[in-house]
Amino acid sequence: MGQETPKAKHARNDSLVVIDNRTGKQYSVPITHNSVPATFFKFIRAPAGPDDRPEDEAERGLRVADRGFLNTAVIESAITYIDGERGILRYRGYPIEQLAEKSTFLECAYLLIYGALPARSQLSHFEREVLLHGIMHADATKFFGSFRYDAHPMAMLTSAFAYLGSYYGEANPSLQGQTLFTKCAKGDPEALQNMDKQIYRLIGKAITLAAMAYRVRQGREFVVPPTGMSYAESFLYQLDHLSPTDSFSTSSSASPSPSPYKPHPVLARALDILFILHADHEMNASSTTVLQTGSSLPDPYSAVAAGCASLYGPLHGGANEAVIRMLVSIGSPNNVPAFLAAVKRREKVLSGFGHRVYKTSDPRSFIIRKIADEVFAVTGPDPLLDTAMALHDAALKDDYFVSRKLAPNVDFWRHVPHRILSTIPCIGFPMDFFPVLFVVPRVVGWVAHWRQMMLSPEGVKIWRPRQIYVGPSERSYVPFNEREAVQGPGKEPSVVIHSG
Repeated sequence: MGQETPKAKHARNDSLVVIDNRTGKQYSVPITHNSVPATFFKFIRAPAGPDDRPEDEAERGLRVADRGFLNTAVIESAITYIDGERGILRYRGYPIEQLAEKSTFLECAYLLIYGALPARSQLSHFEREVLLHGIMHADATKFFGSFRYDAHPMAMLTSAFAYLGSYYGEANPSLQGQTLFTKCAKGDPEALQNMDKQIYRLIGKAITLAAMAYRVRQGREFVVPPTGMSYAESFLYQLDHLSPTDSFSTSSSASPSPSPYKPHPVLARALDILFILHADHEMNASSTTVLQTGSSLPDPYSAVAAGCASLYGPLHGGANEAVIRMLVSIGSPNNVPAFLAAVKRREKVLSGFGHRVYKTSDPRSFIIRKIADEVFAVTGPDPLLDTAMALHDAALKDDYFVSRKLAPNVDFWRHVPHRILSTIPCIGFPMDFFPVLFVVPRVVGWVAHWRQMMLSPEGVKIWRPRQIYVGPSERSYVPFNEREAVQGPGKEPSVVIHSG
């Protein structure tokens, strides 16, 4: 790709020299933060060549093609840093390993959103506001009741986030003016207060909406969020609450009523750590979707709903479901060698190994494995986890996978929260509920990125990427009697069976 120049004393110049061989012109492109501005290439223009079409727009400047955003930076961010080559993940500069060991989910949420670890009083205020805003309007019962009993929980959750936007007109720039949130960049106190209220609501209601989606599938009545519990405890409580006598009380006095229910502290702490690990992951598909949507300045609930829909896909939040199915198909640790042999013969697919970003082990995977050991020490052994650990260990010792940098990623261990919650009495999750457990903590990352965009001193520009048009050049309309039908699979509408 690149050719080395003869070695000589060379003063560093943070720029890139580009020679356009079509014209012989030379351009100097500035380099900032090890990046070049794509818009600069619009100035590199040339007359159309013999192989150029008018649609290539050669005279209007070069376009930068990057299918799938493999090497395109769309925003400057101070939130999360990933070094995939070295297996590093940091929130606002703090290593994920330290946060998982010493912090809590809501403290990490504060860190991601506001940029610094909070003082005790700041954290108390933030926790109180988030948990206070977990309660849903009574009409939400009718909303969730309108779904079929077998509706996919992610379809319910995506719809529910958009539904929230219909309640809060003060959060809608279409109603209140397009500078509703962007004037936060100028330090407008009322705008900042309004923005924070929506953030409290989104984080607080995420666990309530997720629990409601779960209870629809179970045919149970919905639960009002409890008081006096942590974020993770409140989520577990809303999932598992069975009767009015289950109300949580901090009182230690004897009572004739049944013992109050409170989630097991080991399970609650495990879930809290899992939420920390999944709170943000830089510019992933769903975070990018939130920002793409947010750039047109809708209400934040619509932007989060869009992120939820993105995470719904099997290439993103649904990836871990494939891991569970793979582990179930393997059956037991004894079958792992045969399964890996089949993978090498390309007869089986190895899910949960390798990562678009991480080229070594995902740092979160080791933390999740440690959590799993602690949880199942309380709940008892889990056959699926035994199989996962056997597969993990065998693959890391096999040169075939090591040489291809196919290390276990976080999707491989992300089935653990599903298994954790399934060990709690009366909680048995269907497999399609799994991405919901991913959405709940990721709401924090989404609102952190959305807030950062709204606070940008340069203002918000609508995200409008270019395309490279490869379709037909201009052609004239052809009357019916002169047309020749174009037929074949994918070239004409399919015939479908009508079921009423």
